[in-house]
Amino acid sequence: MKKSRERFCNREREFVYEFKVGSQCLELRVPLKFPIQENASHLHGRLMLLHSLPCFIEKDLKEALSQFIEEESLRDYDRDAEASLEAVKSGEVDLHQLAGSWAKAYAETTLEHARPEEPSWDEDFADVYHDLIHSPASETLLNLEHNYFVSISELIGERDVELKKLRERQGIEMEKVMQELGKSLTDQDVNSLAAQHFESQQDLENKWSNELKQSTAIQKQEYQEWVIKLHQDLKNPNNSSLSEEIKVQPSQFRESVEANGRIYEEQRKLEESFTIHLGAQLKTMHNLRLLRADMLDFCKHKRNHRSGVKLHRLQTALSLYSTSLCGLVLLVDNRINSYSGIKRDFATVCQECTDFHFPRIEEQLQVVQQVVLYARTQRRSKLKESHDSGNRNGGSDDKAKNADRNYLNILPGEFYITRHSNLSEIHVAFHLCVDDNVKSGNITARDPAIMGLRNILKVCCTHDITTISIPLLLVHDMSEEMTIPWCLRRAELVFKCVKGFMMEMASWDGGISRTVQFLVPQSISEEMFYQLSNMLPQIFRVSSTLTLTSKH
Repeated sequence: MKKSRERFCNREREFVYEFKVGSQCLELRVPLKFPIQENASHLHGRLMLLHSLPCFIEKDLKEALSQFIEEESLRDYDRDAEASLEAVKSGEVDLHQLAGSWAKAYAETTLEHARPEEPSWDEDFADVYHDLIHSPASETLLNLEHNYFVSISELIGERDVELKKLRERQGIEMEKVMQELGKSLTDQDVNSLAAQHFESQQDLENKWSNELKQSTAIQKQEYQEWVIKLHQDLKNPNNSSLSEEIKVQPSQFRESVEANGRIYEEQRKLEESFTIHLGAQLKTMHNLRLLRADMLDFCKHKRNHRSGVKLHRLQTALSLYSTSLCGLVLLVDNRINSYSGIKRDFATVCQECTDFHFPRIEEQLQVVQQVVLYARTQRRSKLKESHDSGNRNGGSDDKAKNADRNYLNILPGEFYITRHSNLSEIHVAFHLCVDDNVKSGNITARDPAIMGLRNILKVCCTHDITTISIPLLLVHDMSEEMTIPWCLRRAELVFKCVKGFMMEMASWDGGISRTVQFLVPQSISEEMFYQLSNMLPQIFRVSSTLTLTSKH
């Protein structure tokens, strides 16, 4: 059969087309190799261009060429089929083997014969948790999570105390050495002591890091096994111990220890809420909020208020596996790690409570690094191909050098996503890369940071994230150059761009009501906050309230 196929492959046929130009009769002869790999329309266009054919034969030539290719291809298929049948009749091909190949191909390509996918542990646990959190056992789940949270917090507190004592002891040692510098000790002695101090700190940090990692792993396993067992017990109505198992005992609810200065103090928040309608014909209602708050306030657990913990955690837990997720935008640098700035603060908050549903923040960042490495490798190979094919201008060289220099970094406007179930009010964090350009006062609507916000809102539409928190000024902290005119210009730009992106949402998701929270830094003045509050209804169409009064 293969030999017969090879006989008909790469066969050359001549396409002949006759046409008249005035009184002249012309003939076009083109050798074509079958089977035709190229699209007939593309081949027709190349013939018209290559032979400078008149435009009035274009339609007729296309029809004749398509008909010729179709007829010759059918003849080849018929010859191939006849040869295959002859091979079966002559015994050259095993009939049973052929029937087995056909049955296998049919079973692999037909849905009704496909094997059902085996459910994964994560999917099973997600379904079980979703059922339990919407049952009377929800409070028991939250109490257990809080107990685990307090346990990890106490462990972190012990770590901080031990690290603080070590640094204080090392500071005293270094101070004594500096006093003897130039007398009995040299610079080499100081450098040697500093190296010893650094190594001691690293050893202690690694020791506590491994202990925290082990504790969270044990907690996660215990929690998941307990949730599965409780769900199985709920299915058995005759289980007498079930009521005791899910019974809430307030005395067992462990309060966090208000020590070591680890309680987050709540500063006075300023907040304004608006209801708007967007859309040309079919209008969609959205909720907007302007807040003066720290971004991480939406992630931190308020350990000094037990009822507050329950309320925040209950809402987040109820919507964990739903179509109403909450997200926030963190502005980060181009390095994918958690070593500095807000990335370190965010990772610290994530580590204070075990995530029972998703991988740890460090594991998620490692996956992101691998994806970025793969993407950069693909992009670099494409740049190299385009460079080798003749595009040798300076811009191409610069791009290639940039790709080599920033091989593991992301570019401004790009973002990566982490998932969380252990934070106070959010499920998804968008880590948007920005550079120092956001601190200048001349960015436009085409700036990478603004376009990054657009792409983030698009992801929200496609992945059921209905609440998103955005830094209005595209900064987390205020600095000297951020004057009142700078803040007003930046807020106006972000308001107008987000309004445009939200109007695009209607075409992305069909017009679903969403909540967008604009956050400004806590160091901003009240006067500035209320100026921004007055600007918002001027840019968005705010729904006016109607007061009804009865006539007496």
